[in-house]
Amino acid sequence: MQFVDGQFESGEELRHAAKTDDNQAEIVKALRSVGVSVEYIKLPVDLIICHRGQTSLMEIKTPEGRLTKDQVEFIARWPGKIHIVKSPQEAINAVIGEQK
Repeated sequence: MQFVDGQFESGEELRHAAKTDDNQAEIVKALRSVGVSVEYIKLPVDLIICHRGQTSLMEIKTPEGRLTKDQVEFIARWPGKIHIVKSPQEAINAVIGEQK
């Protein structure tokens, strides 16, 4: 999912904050299985991750999930890398794929 200049490429809508996404534990397990350090931070995004000395943030969404208004605003002003993922494979690709 691409987020550029305060807009989503797909035109997805925002939603209000909800409970922890059902796929979060599965995604964290997958990341850890490939050597990614993972810590839950919950707000403003779900995770802080580190792989091979590269630290970034990760927001986990269900396949139908959308970012909250607060998350969109945070992502727009955050200078570092933030991954928005919806599946274990997408999370692994986001982290490992960038390290090649």
